[in-house]
Amino acid sequence: MQYYLFGTTDADPWNGTGTGFQVYRSRDLKLWSEPEYAFRPPEGFWGTKNFWAPEVHHYGDSWYLIASFFAESRHRGVQIFRSGLITGPYVPLSESPATPEDWDCLDGTLYVEEDTPWLVFSHEWTQIQNGAICTLPLSKDLSKAVGDPVTLFHAKDAPWSVPDTGDVVVVKGENYVTDGPFLFHEEGKLKMLWSSFAAGGYAIGIAESQTGNLTGPWTQQKTPVFVFGGHGMLFDAFEGMRYLVLHAPNTSGLERMRLVRWD
Repeated sequence: MQYYLFGTTDADPWNGTGTGFQVYRSRDLKLWSEPEYAFRPPEGFWGTKNFWAPEVHHYGDSWYLIASFFAESRHRGVQIFRSGLITGPYVPLSESPATPEDWDCLDGTLYVEEDTPWLVFSHEWTQIQNGAICTLPLSKDLSKAVGDPVTLFHAKDAPWSVPDTGDVVVVKGENYVTDGPFLFHEEGKLKMLWSSFAAGGYAIGIAESQTGNLTGPWTQQKTPVFVFGGHGMLFDAFEGMRYLVLHAPNTSGLERMRLVRWD
Protein backbone atom coordinates (compact mmCIF):
# COMPACT_ATOMS: atom_id res chain seq x y z
CA MET A 1 0.00 0.00 0.00
CA GLN A 2 1.16 3.50 -0.77
CA TYR A 3 0.23 7.11 -0.14
CA TYR A 4 0.05 9.49 -3.08
CA LEU A 5 0.69 13.21 -2.75
CA PHE A 6 -0.51 15.72 -5.34
CA GLY A 7 0.02 19.46 -5.18
CA THR A 8 0.99 22.65 -6.93
CA THR A 9 4.41 21.74 -8.28
CA ASP A 10 5.42 24.28 -10.97
CA ALA A 11 8.65 26.12 -10.25
CA ASP A 12 6.82 29.48 -10.41
CA PRO A 13 3.09 28.81 -10.05
CA TRP A 14 2.28 32.50 -9.69
CA ASN A 15 3.90 33.91 -12.80
CA GLY A 16 5.53 31.22 -14.92
CA THR A 17 4.06 29.15 -17.72
CA GLY A 18 2.28 26.09 -16.35
CA THR A 19 3.99 22.76 -16.98
CA GLY A 20 1.71 20.33 -15.12
CA PHE A 21 1.22 18.49 -11.84
CA GLN A 22 3.53 15.95 -10.25
CA VAL A 23 2.78 13.11 -7.84
CA TYR A 24 4.91 11.70 -5.02
CA ARG A 25 4.64 8.24 -3.43
CA SER A 26 5.35 7.06 0.10
CA ARG A 27 4.78 4.01 2.28
CA ASP A 28 5.23 5.76 5.64
CA LEU A 29 4.47 9.50 5.11
CA LYS A 30 8.14 10.22 5.88
CA LEU A 31 10.20 9.10 2.90
CA TRP A 32 8.86 10.17 -0.50
CA SER A 33 9.74 9.11 -4.02
CA GLU A 34 11.10 11.39 -6.67
CA PRO A 35 8.17 13.17 -8.36
CA GLU A 36 6.66 12.02 -11.63
CA TYR A 37 4.24 13.89 -13.87
CA ALA A 38 0.59 12.92 -13.51
CA PHE A 39 -0.60 15.70 -15.82
CA ARG A 40 0.94 17.78 -18.57
CA PRO A 41 -1.22 20.21 -20.56
CA PRO A 42 -2.11 18.84 -24.00
CA GLU A 43 -1.54 20.92 -27.10
CA GLY A 44 -4.14 23.67 -27.32
CA PHE A 45 -5.10 23.48 -23.63
CA TRP A 46 -6.74 26.77 -22.62
CA GLY A 47 -4.87 27.27 -19.31
CA THR A 48 -1.41 28.79 -19.53
CA LYS A 49 -0.46 29.69 -15.94
CA ASN A 50 -1.45 29.40 -12.27
CA PHE A 51 -1.72 25.60 -12.34
CA TRP A 52 -2.98 25.31 -8.77
CA ALA A 53 -4.27 22.95 -6.12
CA PRO A 54 -4.93 19.58 -7.78
CA GLU A 55 -7.17 17.10 -5.98
CA VAL A 56 -7.60 13.47 -7.00
CA HIS A 57 -10.81 11.52 -6.34
CA HIS A 58 -11.90 7.97 -7.16
CA TYR A 59 -15.38 7.93 -8.68
CA GLY A 60 -17.00 5.05 -10.55
CA ASP A 61 -14.22 3.04 -12.14
CA SER A 62 -11.81 5.92 -12.77
CA TRP A 63 -9.65 8.51 -11.09
CA TYR A 64 -10.40 12.20 -11.51
CA LEU A 65 -8.07 15.15 -11.08
CA ILE A 66 -9.66 18.55 -10.35
CA ALA A 67 -7.52 21.68 -10.55
CA SER A 68 -7.48 25.43 -11.19
CA PHE A 69 -6.03 27.25 -14.21
CA PHE A 70 -5.75 30.76 -15.61
CA ALA A 71 -4.96 32.44 -18.93
CA GLU A 72 -4.76 36.07 -19.94
CA SER A 73 -8.13 37.25 -21.33
CA ARG A 74 -9.83 34.31 -19.56
CA HIS A 75 -11.39 33.95 -16.12
CA ARG A 76 -9.71 31.57 -13.70
CA GLY A 77 -11.57 28.25 -13.82
CA VAL A 78 -11.75 24.71 -12.48
CA GLN A 79 -11.14 21.85 -14.92
CA ILE A 80 -11.76 18.10 -14.46
CA PHE A 81 -9.55 15.30 -15.88
CA ARG A 82 -9.77 11.51 -15.92
CA SER A 83 -7.35 8.57 -15.79
CA GLY A 84 -7.55 4.82 -15.30
CA LEU A 85 -4.62 5.02 -12.88
CA ILE A 86 -4.21 7.22 -9.83
CA THR A 87 -0.81 8.33 -11.10
CA GLY A 88 -2.19 9.35 -14.51
CA PRO A 89 -1.73 10.44 -17.17
CA TYR A 90 -4.85 12.59 -16.76
CA VAL A 91 -6.72 13.88 -19.81
CA PRO A 92 -9.34 16.66 -19.94
CA LEU A 93 -13.02 15.67 -19.94
CA SER A 94 -13.98 18.84 -21.81
CA GLU A 95 -12.45 21.76 -23.69
CA SER A 96 -13.47 24.34 -21.09
CA PRO A 97 -13.76 24.63 -17.30
CA ALA A 98 -16.67 23.12 -15.41
CA THR A 99 -17.15 26.39 -13.52
CA PRO A 100 -19.01 29.34 -15.12
CA GLU A 101 -16.82 30.91 -17.78
CA ASP A 102 -17.67 34.45 -16.68
CA TRP A 103 -16.75 33.79 -13.01
CA ASP A 104 -13.35 33.85 -11.30
CA CYS A 105 -13.21 30.39 -9.68
CA LEU A 106 -10.66 28.08 -8.09
CA ASP A 107 -10.11 25.16 -5.70
CA GLY A 108 -12.70 22.63 -6.84
CA THR A 109 -13.53 19.48 -4.91
CA LEU A 110 -15.90 16.58 -5.62
CA TYR A 111 -18.84 15.60 -3.44
CA VAL A 112 -21.41 12.90 -4.27
CA GLU A 113 -24.88 13.14 -2.72
CA GLU A 114 -27.61 10.61 -3.51
CA ASP A 115 -25.75 9.49 -6.66
CA THR A 116 -25.45 13.06 -7.95
CA PRO A 117 -21.88 14.36 -8.28
CA TRP A 118 -21.37 17.99 -7.27
CA LEU A 119 -18.44 20.31 -7.83
CA VAL A 120 -17.82 22.52 -4.80
CA PHE A 121 -15.55 25.50 -5.45
CA SER A 122 -14.57 29.04 -4.52
CA HIS A 123 -16.05 32.08 -6.27
CA GLU A 124 -13.12 34.43 -5.87
CA TRP A 125 -12.85 37.71 -4.00
CA THR A 126 -11.19 39.09 -7.15
CA GLN A 127 -14.64 39.39 -8.70
CA ILE A 128 -17.04 39.74 -5.76
CA GLN A 129 -14.82 41.00 -2.87
CA ASN A 130 -16.70 38.90 -0.30
CA GLY A 131 -15.57 35.52 -1.58
CA ALA A 132 -18.06 32.64 -1.65
CA ILE A 133 -18.12 28.85 -1.51
CA CYS A 134 -20.43 27.58 -4.23
CA THR A 135 -21.55 24.29 -5.78
CA LEU A 136 -23.05 23.06 -9.02
CA PRO A 137 -24.35 19.65 -10.12
CA LEU A 138 -22.32 17.68 -12.65
CA SER A 139 -23.27 15.11 -15.27
CA LYS A 140 -22.72 11.48 -14.25
CA ASP A 141 -19.47 11.37 -16.21
CA LEU A 142 -18.31 14.69 -14.62
CA SER A 143 -17.79 16.20 -18.07
CA LYS A 144 -20.08 19.24 -17.63
CA ALA A 145 -22.31 21.19 -15.30
CA VAL A 146 -26.01 20.27 -15.52
CA GLY A 147 -27.45 23.05 -13.37
CA ASP A 148 -26.86 26.57 -12.14
CA PRO A 149 -24.36 27.32 -9.38
CA VAL A 150 -25.65 27.66 -5.82
CA THR A 151 -23.94 29.85 -3.22
CA LEU A 152 -23.47 27.96 0.06
CA PHE A 153 -21.96 30.80 2.11
CA HIS A 154 -19.70 33.85 1.98
CA ALA A 155 -16.42 34.45 3.80
CA LYS A 156 -17.93 37.17 5.99
CA ASP A 157 -20.45 34.64 7.35
CA ALA A 158 -17.60 33.32 9.52
CA PRO A 159 -16.97 35.55 12.56
CA TRP A 160 -13.24 34.79 12.38
CA SER A 161 -12.71 35.81 8.73
CA VAL A 162 -11.03 39.20 8.28
CA PRO A 163 -10.00 41.23 5.23
CA ASP A 164 -6.55 40.23 4.02
CA THR A 165 -4.03 42.96 4.70
CA GLY A 166 -1.56 42.32 1.90
CA ASP A 167 -0.40 38.70 2.14
CA VAL A 168 -2.35 37.82 -0.99
CA VAL A 169 -4.90 40.55 -1.63
CA VAL A 170 -3.15 43.69 -2.82
CA VAL A 171 -6.07 45.72 -4.19
CA LYS A 172 -7.96 48.40 -2.30
CA GLY A 173 -11.07 47.76 -0.29
CA GLU A 174 -12.18 45.02 2.06
CA ASN A 175 -11.58 41.71 0.32
CA TYR A 176 -12.47 38.43 2.01
CA VAL A 177 -10.89 35.22 0.73
CA THR A 178 -12.51 31.80 0.33
CA ASP A 179 -10.14 28.94 -0.51
CA GLY A 180 -9.92 25.18 -0.44
CA PRO A 181 -13.34 23.65 0.39
CA PHE A 182 -13.25 20.00 1.48
CA LEU A 183 -16.35 18.02 2.55
CA PHE A 184 -16.30 15.33 5.24
CA HIS A 185 -18.59 13.55 7.69
CA GLU A 186 -17.94 13.61 11.42
CA GLU A 187 -20.21 12.59 14.28
CA GLY A 188 -23.00 11.99 11.80
CA LYS A 189 -22.80 15.54 10.46
CA LEU A 190 -21.75 16.97 7.10
CA LYS A 191 -18.91 19.43 7.60
CA MET A 192 -16.60 21.45 5.42
CA LEU A 193 -13.03 22.64 5.81
CA TRP A 194 -12.32 25.93 4.06
CA SER A 195 -9.69 28.65 4.28
CA SER A 196 -9.63 32.41 4.69
CA PHE A 197 -7.65 34.97 6.66
CA ALA A 198 -8.01 35.24 10.43
CA ALA A 199 -6.47 37.82 12.75
CA GLY A 200 -3.37 35.61 13.05
CA GLY A 201 -2.96 34.93 9.32
CA TYR A 202 -4.06 32.36 6.76
CA ALA A 203 -6.34 29.85 8.51
CA ILE A 204 -8.71 26.89 8.21
CA GLY A 205 -12.25 26.99 9.57
CA ILE A 206 -15.13 24.53 9.73
CA ALA A 207 -18.67 25.03 8.44
CA GLU A 208 -21.51 22.63 9.24
CA SER A 209 -24.64 21.84 7.24
CA GLN A 210 -27.71 22.18 9.44
CA THR A 211 -29.69 19.74 7.29
CA GLY A 212 -26.94 17.26 6.47
CA ASN A 213 -27.39 18.18 2.81
CA LEU A 214 -24.87 19.91 0.60
CA THR A 215 -27.12 22.89 -0.04
CA GLY A 216 -27.31 23.59 3.69
CA PRO A 217 -27.95 26.03 5.23
CA TRP A 218 -24.41 26.22 6.60
CA THR A 219 -23.25 27.67 9.90
CA GLN A 220 -19.72 28.61 10.88
CA GLN A 221 -17.63 27.76 13.90
CA LYS A 222 -16.65 30.87 15.86
CA THR A 223 -12.90 30.31 15.63
CA PRO A 224 -10.61 28.65 13.08
CA VAL A 225 -9.23 25.19 13.77
CA PHE A 226 -5.78 26.00 12.39
CA VAL A 227 -3.84 29.24 11.86
CA PHE A 228 -0.61 29.90 9.92
CA GLY A 229 -1.51 27.51 7.10
CA GLY A 230 -4.44 26.51 4.98
CA HIS A 231 -6.19 24.69 2.14
CA GLY A 232 -6.60 21.52 4.20
CA MET A 233 -7.97 18.05 3.54
CA LEU A 234 -8.45 15.01 5.77
CA PHE A 235 -7.31 11.45 5.18
CA ASP A 236 -7.08 8.24 7.18
CA ALA A 237 -3.65 6.67 7.51
CA PHE A 238 -3.21 2.92 7.11
CA GLU A 239 -3.00 2.43 10.88
CA GLY A 240 -6.34 4.22 11.35
CA MET A 241 -5.13 7.65 12.49
CA ARG A 242 -6.84 10.61 10.78
CA TYR A 243 -4.69 13.51 9.64
CA LEU A 244 -5.23 17.04 8.43
CA VAL A 245 -2.92 17.78 5.51
CA LEU A 246 -2.34 21.41 4.54
CA HIS A 247 0.30 23.79 3.27
CA ALA A 248 2.24 26.14 5.54
CA PRO A 249 3.47 28.80 5.68
CA ASN A 250 1.37 30.83 3.24
CA THR A 251 4.45 32.44 1.72
CA SER A 252 5.20 32.08 -1.97
CA GLY A 253 8.07 29.66 -2.54
CA LEU A 254 8.14 28.44 1.07
CA GLU A 255 4.89 26.44 1.19
CA ARG A 256 5.35 22.86 2.33
CA MET A 257 3.07 19.97 3.21
CA ARG A 258 2.25 19.70 6.89
CA LEU A 259 0.49 16.83 8.66
CA VAL A 260 -1.52 17.41 11.84
CA ARG A 261 -3.27 14.68 13.85
CA TRP A 262 -7.04 15.12 13.72
CA ASP A 263 -8.19 13.98 17.16
